[in-house]
Amino acid sequence: MKIDHLETITLRFEYADGFRYAGGQCTARVTSLVLIHTDSGQVGIGAAYSHPGLVHLIVQEQLAPLLIGEDPTDIESLWRRMYRITRWYGRKGVTMSAIGAIDTACWDLRGKSLGKPVWQLLGGEQPTCPAYASALLWKPPAALAEEAAKLIECGFRRVKMRLGYGGEVDRLAVSAVREAIGPKCDVMCDGSMRYSLQDAASLADFLAENNVFWFEEPFEPEDIDSYVALRARVSVPLAAGENEFGLQGFRELIRAGALDIVQPDASRCGGITEAKRVADLAQTTGLRVAPHSWSDAVAITANAHVVASLPHGVTVEVDQTGNPFVEELLVEPLAVRDGQLTLSKAPGLGIELNPTVLQRYRLQDPLHLPDGSYSDMIFGKAFL
Repeated sequence: MKIDHLETITLRFEYADGFRYAGGQCTARVTSLVLIHTDSGQVGIGAAYSHPGLVHLIVQEQLAPLLIGEDPTDIESLWRRMYRITRWYGRKGVTMSAIGAIDTACWDLRGKSLGKPVWQLLGGEQPTCPAYASALLWKPPAALAEEAAKLIECGFRRVKMRLGYGGEVDRLAVSAVREAIGPKCDVMCDGSMRYSLQDAASLADFLAENNVFWFEEPFEPEDIDSYVALRARVSVPLAAGENEFGLQGFRELIRAGALDIVQPDASRCGGITEAKRVADLAQTTGLRVAPHSWSDAVAITANAHVVASLPHGVTVEVDQTGNPFVEELLVEPLAVRDGQLTLSKAPGLGIELNPTVLQRYRLQDPLHLPDGSYSDMIFGKAFL
């Protein structure tokens, strides 16, 4: 099997109303898929969550010419080649995300060539992975309570909410969700990178009293010292990593003793290969792993394969904000029952893309993305 060509697909969905969160009003969603076509007819699927125009340029203009004609199942060698050739402008950010999309597609192809699912290739024994509902953006407490209860009714046993309002409003929101889901279900809280050390410590004590499962990203990713200081003062587990890239970035967090739970994302941090490296390093220090996933069902599936293979894997994130790239992208949609996401036993990632959805949401020119707030990415001054 040899690589024939690489295809990049940018998908864009515009909300009618969107949702409010710490970054403002989300108006649309975007994601990038990378397909590896081979001379055998097999196709590998990967996803990158970053600036779609830059993903397209890096994949098509630099990485594809280096990969065409190569064996896609020689994953570790290809990963090193891509990393080294992009090191001068890469190592973090969009470059690692682009490498990761290709890497995930290669894992898909390796599984297909060997007739085994990726979770099994990674050492897993069961095709299941705990999953949590990621939603509960900025709303009044009563609305949050109603939404949380519905998510539990849909089969989830853990939910994640976004904080960052500040003061008493944070506490009222957490109390409402905790009461709505009851003591047997878990609630995670995302701090949206909006706290001072003093305010985070005060809030963390309240979260611990309410049995919150983790306190995520109270600080910006560069502020490692505040994570270290907070962890020494509080009992609620601290989680972060969605804005970190590569083993080198996570190594700094782990060495510093900044976290209890690391959150690599195969669609951002460098692919399945790098997410597994991060997970292996976390295991040596007794930390747990719960990947971030926000962009699409391909990314969720890739991360779930990693978690399913880990003895210290906690859960995988499933966006529940009305994202068609999560709900409709796959021919066989993701399904969570009693808190568990079941993976396919089919070779590779075990997924097939829905061609109707690709056609409906495909953006023909990834270099010219319409202005708007794409949740984590903002285009146009008016949307800042």
